Amino acid sequence: MRPRVLSGMRPTGALHLGHYHGALKNWVRLQQDHDCFFFVADWHALTTHYQEREVIERNVYDMVVDWLAAGVDPDRATLFIQSRLPEHAELFTLLAMGTPLSWLERVPSYKHLIATQPDRDLATYGFLGYPLLQAADILIYKAQFVPVGEDQAAHVEITREVARRFNHLYGRLRGSDIPVLPEPATLHTDTARFPGLDGEKMSKSTGNTIDMREAPEQVTQKIRRMPTDPQRVRRGDAGDPARCPVWPLHQIYSSDDTRAWAHQGCTSAGIGCLDCKQPLIEAILREQDPWRERAERYLANPKQVHWIVEIGTERARTVAKQTMKDVREAMGLNY
Repeated sequence: MRPRVLSGMRPTGALHLGHYHGALKNWVRLQQDHDCFFFVADWHALTTHYQEREVIERNVYDMVVDWLAAGVDPDRATLFIQSRLPEHAELFTLLAMGTPLSWLERVPSYKHLIATQPDRDLATYGFLGYPLLQAADILIYKAQFVPVGEDQAAHVEITREVARRFNHLYGRLRGSDIPVLPEPATLHTDTARFPGLDGEKMSKSTGNTIDMREAPEQVTQKIRRMPTDPQRVRRGDAGDPARCPVWPLHQIYSSDDTRAWAHQGCTSAGIGCLDCKQPLIEAILREQDPWRERAERYLANPKQVHWIVEIGTERARTVAKQTMKDVREAMGLNY
């Protein structure tokens, strides 16, 4: 059997280039030789956006189209929606009975969001408990690996702790040495900080994104308007790529020759900033072309997208039901 991988995304709108390079590109690679379960974390979206119910359905299916456009193959990976599987909520509830409150309060992202988003009412049980819901998402499929970047490793670690505590309290599968809930391993992925239009990390919250399927004319306009080296005021002023928000995109999209040309042209004032940006525009549009082409097929037939998710959800349900059978038996709830 292929090793099982589980990952998910919150449906908060159209995905951008940072999502592709930070996660989707890796998903496409993993599906070649892993048993991949990729889910829409719509309950997780409600932990911070519980008042925005009007856009949830649209965001869910827009995001699935982005996955398919990126090359995620529903014949190789199981795609499903979290809220369609009440087993997730049941396992979350049962795990909550034995999980210390202090474990949830110490999660770094919990403390960070409380401190940095004072405009949102995050004083809810759902927000405090989302790391445990995330643990249930992982453990219910007995995933061997969870692909994450370094900043998300703490979520896998608390999942391991929750599984360890559950197995300590309730033992092993009947007649074996196999733990009821195996501890997943972190699959560290190359999710380096993807630069946005201002040189900072690409993020919807800062409005510095390029969407995966953004129209070519909008992509061109956004890149042309990007700020450059602030010390290069006039065309004849020499610049320094290290000070320029455009340069990090060259590190991702440009060949060695193009980077050398841009560096030399900038430091000698041999090229203008718009000249420097043109190869990036062309490279990003080339990358987006197959995404738009694949997406058009699904956008023209939305029922196909719904059917893909329906099939994936039923596949996932088969696994989730078996895990819950094991959990109920271990906890003495199978009467």
